[in-house]
Amino acid sequence: MSNPHLATPSGKPRARSFGIPFDGVPGPNNAITDVSGVTVGYTTLISGDGASVSGEAAVRTGVTAILPRPGQKIAAPVFAGIFSGNGNGELTGTHLIEEIGAFNLPITITNTHSCGVARDGTLRWAHGLMPGVLDDSWALPVAGETYDGFLNDINGHHLTFDHVAAALDGAASGPIEEGSVGGGTGMITCGFKAGSGTASRVVEWQGRRYTLGVFVQSNFGKRWNFTVRGVRAGLELAEPAIREGTPRAEKSSIIAIVATDAPLMPHQLKRLAKRVPLGVAMTGGYGYHSSGDIFLAFSTANAEAAEGASGRLARAEYVPDVDIDIFFDATVQATEEAILNSLTANDDMTGRAGNFVPALPKAWLKRFSAG
Repeated sequence: MSNPHLATPSGKPRARSFGIPFDGVPGPNNAITDVSGVTVGYTTLISGDGASVSGEAAVRTGVTAILPRPGQKIAAPVFAGIFSGNGNGELTGTHLIEEIGAFNLPITITNTHSCGVARDGTLRWAHGLMPGVLDDSWALPVAGETYDGFLNDINGHHLTFDHVAAALDGAASGPIEEGSVGGGTGMITCGFKAGSGTASRVVEWQGRRYTLGVFVQSNFGKRWNFTVRGVRAGLELAEPAIREGTPRAEKSSIIAIVATDAPLMPHQLKRLAKRVPLGVAMTGGYGYHSSGDIFLAFSTANAEAAEGASGRLARAEYVPDVDIDIFFDATVQATEEAILNSLTANDDMTGRAGNFVPALPKAWLKRFSAG
């Protein structure tokens, strides 16, 4: 089996395989799934002749499912916090998170015009998994989106409830695929093919070992801003260029999910979410007007306190705020690496109306291994 730090399960190269010198210590799989109990599933939809303006639609989309808790425990809430770096996008359920500092049920991420399908599909799936639980209650699932209409027939509404259920049912721990998979299938970052990416960091505090993982659906930025570990790559990589069969409007975004098993309270998780843009900026993302940069952080710790049963005091442990900087470091580090993983684990893609997006040139990245 290949080293999960260097390649995805299907053999796609991850950023570390090029010798890029990242900060921090990654978890065993360098993925959000290194946080115990967190699982990820995908449904990827690729069909149709992208070179043809007429005929079969070019479908380049999908959905990603992130389950904060396993199986029958999925209805149990987790403490959470959100932050919008630039609000030109959607992440459903966030008003409740802002109000009570918690959410339950899985997170889904897809394309802009299928966000409602992902949200409602999650409710249908949850009702089937736990019959009766929602009979006299309600739920507000978290569903996020970024725009894939340059490569994907976004107005064809190809994502279905069954696709959402398949991603949720297929969620697993361990190493996960990256690049053009799930909701990230049709996404672009800094003029290169991007999409789904993940990374993790191990954080040591007072003799205890915690894990923090980040998952991104990366779809932002301009080519000339693209940066790898301080090197302004975009200035050297004018080619290969995007080819436009249709005009490419500036519609960029990034959704990031931060997960940790460290005992952190909702206000602290919001503080983690606020550090995600620093990792985005390290790769050349500056939160432009059209970008929906929305970030969610949650903790799987303090399950009983997050449940908040009526009639008794809830007690929670948490890392003091004065010691939180090491978790800020981990968030920034894992965000930066997750974005770069979404780019390196990728290939060229042709989509709607012959629109073409190149992969990040691997030859350029080899400069890091050359020292």
